[in-house]
Parts: sequence; C-alpha cells; structure tokens
Amino acid sequence: MDLYEHQARQLFADHGIAVPDAEVVDDPSAVHAAAERLGGRVVVKAQVKVGGRGKAGGVKVAEDPAAAVVTARRILGMDIKGHPVRTVMLAQPVDIGEEFYAGYVLDRAAGTFLAIASAEGGMDIEEVAATRPEAVARIHVDPAEGVSEAVAARIAVAASLPPETAPVLQALWQVLTAEDALLVEVNPLVRTTDGRILALDGKVTLDDNAAFRQPRRDADSVDPHGDPLEAAAADKGLNYVRLDGEVGIIGNGAGLVMSTLDVVAGCGARPANFLDIGGGASARVMADGLTVILSDPAVKSVFVNVFGGITACDAVADGIVQALDSVHLTKPLVVRLDGNNAARGRAILDGRAHPMVQQVTTMDGAADRAARLAQGGH
Repeated sequence: MDLYEHQARQLFADHGIAVPDAEVVDDPSAVHAAAERLGGRVVVKAQVKVGGRGKAGGVKVAEDPAAAVVTARRILGMDIKGHPVRTVMLAQPVDIGEEFYAGYVLDRAAGTFLAIASAEGGMDIEEVAATRPEAVARIHVDPAEGVSEAVAARIAVAASLPPETAPVLQALWQVLTAEDALLVEVNPLVRTTDGRILALDGKVTLDDNAAFRQPRRDADSVDPHGDPLEAAAADKGLNYVRLDGEVGIIGNGAGLVMSTLDVVAGCGARPANFLDIGGGASARVMADGLTVILSDPAVKSVFVNVFGGITACDAVADGIVQALDSVHLTKPLVVRLDGNNAARGRAILDGRAHPMVQQVTTMDGAADRAARLAQGGH
C-alpha cells in the first residue's frame, strides 16, 4: 500500500527524522487559517500517489494566506496522471542549500534490501540515474545486520553525502523495518542554509502482507480519499492498480499481466490498469473486474488475456459469458484464450456471439486489436 506524502512524513517524524511543520486540508475555506498558523508563506502541495506533481503544477509557493487560498483552489480538483487531487498539504518553506536523495527498497532478485542514495536529489533524480548512474550509490543491506552507524556512514561516503546525513539513513532503516515497508525514500533530503537536515518529501510503500501485525494502520494509514476505482476493486478482493491509459487489462498471473501491459504499449496504446485475476476466473470475478474497468471513463476497450493452466480456458469463457448477463458491456472486449482447453473456451464465446466481444488467438494480435479499437479503429 502506497502512502500519501503527508502520511510518509508523519512516519518519518515518528522515527526522529526532521520535517517542516505542515497541515493537510481538503476544503479551501480552511486554507487561510492553516497558512496563518504556519507563518503565512507556505508551499501548497497536491496529495496524490503519483510522481511528477511539481512538473504537473501540483506544487506551488504561496507568499501569504490569501495567495495560499487561491493556489489551493487551483490545485484541488486537478487531475495529475489520472489521479484527482482531493487534499493539499501546506508546508513551511525552507531555505535550501543542498538537495540529496536517500531511500531503501526491497530487491527481490537479490533477496535483500538495497540502499539507494545520491548527492544530487530533487525533481530530476530519475534523469540523473538514467544518464549518470555513477552519481547514484547502490549498496545492498544485510537485513540481519541492518543499518548500523558504520553502515550508514559507508552509504553516505559512497553517495558523497555529508556525514550529518548518516543518522537520517539509520532512521530511514528504522521506518522500513518497524513499519514493515517495502520502500522508503526521501527526495529531496536537504541541508538548509543554516545547516539543518530535513526531509521535504517522502514516499513509503507498506507491505500489505504484514498488516496483521501493524494495528495502527487501520487508524493512521487507511486512505479515505484514495482512487475510487482502486477502493472499489479492493472491496471486491481484486488485485487492481489504476493507470493512465485507455485499454483495460484483465489477465491471469502477474507476469502475464505485466507482459500484456508491455505489448499493448508496444502497439501504440496505453494500458488503463493492472488487473490480475490469478486462478479465479469465476463469473463473479469476471463481472467484478469488468464492472471496475468499465467504470473508468478513460477506458475505450478491454483486453482479456488468459493462458489456461490450472484454471482452464473453458472455465474462463464460462465466467465471461455469465458475467455478460450481469454487466452492461459498453466498450469492445477483445479476448485471447490460449493453453488448457483453449479451443473449447473459444467455442463457448463463439456460441454466446455477443456483438461487443471479439476473439483473437494470438497475444500480439489481440493487443493490436484492442489498441486500434481504443483509438477508434476496427
């Protein structure tokens, strides 16, 4: 589960990482008073679970409380990469001397955690990592050893960070382990002109599998203003992530779904979501999945990509046919069935003969058809 910036900052503060004072508001009428409490001049920041807020106009400095109200009104309701802005955070501005980047992420391939740090933080850190990888230090951390004072110092030296950032590196590790996180990052971590080390922004992804031993998550981390489609999918037990494209995706197995996203993108269209139905292709699962995907106004076509294994293709086809009886299909549905009982599955769909359903036998061909349909073709 991804956290909003203000939630991540609260975890940082709980573990001793200094952050500027801030308040979160969702009503423009509350902005003036909040800005006054913070000293008048504030940074107004959109709270969405997506990067690129600054470049999208979701982060602005307001010189006084009146300007903060105007700025908040402009930002609230914005759409940033498909994510509507329902709350903003007002934060005290600071005089930045230097910007750094620091974080930890689970490295599944290596079976351990990876510390990532750079002396060149800020909005362009992705470009720095892509064009000058030597400017970004990557050091594996033994979970059994953790980040001791010596390990933190080694990370700081490798990333050319000032020595006074080492305690923050230790505290970030405490956030990761104590909160059962898969990723924690601060960008930027700054040294102010008066020498303070502050976390100005934060990103935290919590491990949902550890929620049972994190009782305060229910009170502190559940998001009442999250993406409504993701919330609806979660209520139905679906593994769904909303993206910013126009081709809805349903597949069985995370690897197949990820490959489907890539193939659709290669056909010149953008995937609208990630939806993995796993081995459960029942009529209820298919109906729930189609309902969620078709509720996204950006979706222009839907691509169901299934490779039958333990769950046979005829069972998937039965699920689709039954789902069509309860779901009003308003967008074209492209189905590719392959693997166990694929021929029988295709025959079941042919027998239903729904005018909005098309079958294509290959993954590339089905992706191309779904992409062309999404773009108004045939």
